[in-house]
Amino acid sequence: MEILGSTFDDSMFSEAKDRVCVSLSSYNAKLCEPEWFCASAALNTEDPLEKQKVYKFRGDLAVRQGNYQKALEAYSCCLEWIADNNLTIRRDVLEGMARCCTKLGQRDRALELADLLSKEASNTCHLTSLLLLKVSIYQHFGAVGSKMSSLQQLCSLLPFNPWHWFSLGQMCLRLLDNNKATRSCSSERCESAEEQDDGETEEQQEEAAELNEDRIRLKACTCFIRTRLLLRILRQQQSSFVLQRSERALQTTDEALQQLNPKESTLQTLTEVMSEDLIPEKMREDYQDGESLASVCVQSFRERWWNKILLTGVLESDGGQHQTMTDTKS
Repeated sequence: MEILGSTFDDSMFSEAKDRVCVSLSSYNAKLCEPEWFCASAALNTEDPLEKQKVYKFRGDLAVRQGNYQKALEAYSCCLEWIADNNLTIRRDVLEGMARCCTKLGQRDRALELADLLSKEASNTCHLTSLLLLKVSIYQHFGAVGSKMSSLQQLCSLLPFNPWHWFSLGQMCLRLLDNNKATRSCSSERCESAEEQDDGETEEQQEEAAELNEDRIRLKACTCFIRTRLLLRILRQQQSSFVLQRSERALQTTDEALQQLNPKESTLQTLTEVMSEDLIPEKMREDYQDGESLASVCVQSFRERWWNKILLTGVLESDGGQHQTMTDTKS
């Protein structure tokens, strides 16, 4: 069973076409000293491409050295020399700037750059990179709801990638481990809402509801079950260190589910819901990594999975019992 782009096109096995051999003219390779781009003489050129390279390399080196302010300045200079049609380098530099701003504590600027990347995204690879960038920004600034939303979008965009599900599950687990802070946060939300005379928007109220402990626990169970299902399918095609990584993740997933301790009926229900679309033919059909956003239809996390799970009633049947057990232990 081969899925997720692991099959070979028939053209790979067809006879090679006759090709005309063209002799290449000889050339002398350019020899560069280590960190040649750091020298001031490196900018003594009228070639905009060379200037772009110099500033880009300087920015990359500064990031590696942890000097994010210097890197941000270099990337900003680089941006001025990037050709209009060189979208790949432009996106790379903008993302680098956003990550530098994040490290420097410039939240608004980082999100502005992410928004700029969002407007220029044209395929699913662009969108994946953007969402991963947002996850790192929100994580750095402790924006729990926004980070969860971005991870859910990643799961919706690439539903057969186990690692996004694994990340979302681990995030939910960390929230549960820190449930005292979560309860305090919920309490503050309630007090704030009372003071503002129900001034929260419907979206804010919905976000607060999603941070309810029972819902977080159910979402964690859901994500780890989905991770386990996907890894068990994919490991049939894996070997070496890739297989080892999957085996370690499976072990971590099983340990997490033991810690969450859902009822057997809940496990069965969640497994049924989360395995509905895990049919090899459908997985190949829905595999859309690298496709144009114009041709991609992505269902939201809520529409595709969460609403179905809530309709099963496991939140009430399992969540209530878990809360009772927790109260008894405490």
